[in-house]
Amino acid sequence: MQTKRIYLSLFCVLYGVFSASAQTESTSVFNFLTLPTSSHAMALGGTNVSLPDDDASLIFQNPALMANVSDKSLNFSFLSYMQGCKAGNASWVMSHGTRGSWGIGAQFINYGTMREVSVEGLDSGQFSALDMALSGGYSYLLSEYIVGGVMGKFIYSKYGTYTSMALAVDLGFNYFDEDNGFSASLVAANVGGQVKAFGNTYERLPMDLRLGFTKTLENAPIRFSVTLVDLTRWKDSDYYSSTGSVSSGRIFTNHFQLGVDILPSDIFYLSAGYSFRRAYELTAAGAAHGAGLSFGAGLQLKKFSIGLSYAKYHVSMPAFMISAQYHL
Repeated sequence: MQTKRIYLSLFCVLYGVFSASAQTESTSVFNFLTLPTSSHAMALGGTNVSLPDDDASLIFQNPALMANVSDKSLNFSFLSYMQGCKAGNASWVMSHGTRGSWGIGAQFINYGTMREVSVEGLDSGQFSALDMALSGGYSYLLSEYIVGGVMGKFIYSKYGTYTSMALAVDLGFNYFDEDNGFSASLVAANVGGQVKAFGNTYERLPMDLRLGFTKTLENAPIRFSVTLVDLTRWKDSDYYSSTGSVSSGRIFTNHFQLGVDILPSDIFYLSAGYSFRRAYELTAAGAAHGAGLSFGAGLQLKKFSIGLSYAKYHVSMPAFMISAQYHL
């Protein structure tokens, strides 16, 4: 009971930090940390902190979900993002005793090479751009149903001759009642700051407070997920300063991502999702067709699993993601 009170106090403090940061500028650096890291989560709307699957890529969504991953699991995921960009991640999870799990991971996005032009308009060659993060974390079974997890991150960016570094932590909790098919999670993501800025100005990280629920129907092979993101940013200006004000109802729904799994067997799933915020942003940018929708499917065998997903994150092209996992 004392341990639970400590974690609850930590979350109250973190919420205060998030609320204070939400009153400052909405711009942030290292936004690649918000890209999808799991094909299954991407198919369910993009972010899912409560999915109780044997999927090592979900540790980037919620470190507490390490508890559901089989011992010695290796996962690789690749995302086709915008043209010329390559993004992906890798993760490894292993058990520690009867109640704990260790996990390590790496995320990256390579933007390729671009022309370097001076302020006078003179072409001075080409430069490359890269974002990456190295992570390490631990989850522990606090009770029969509750797991706590923490993930530390070292973040690095290099844009030509400019570099920046940051340290951050994800703190997550998961309540999972397997008998009733119900999972609920709370995550404080990307809590930290830059230790080296690109220039003289230090910018904030894309800190986020997320809440998620997943429920499997009792008499049907269907599972629903609801995920709420950006729970400390509710003002119009936090999202829409460039497009004008929107209704309070629009502001509220844009924090929601909805997902559904169809589970015809223990080894196969079909998924669909909808992100209200992404739908609004893409529609405003002129890409109304399929805006906010995502789809995916996966095969989960005893030693090997693979998942594929589709969504649209940019007006120029759709995004596809593949995740593959092997249990050693």
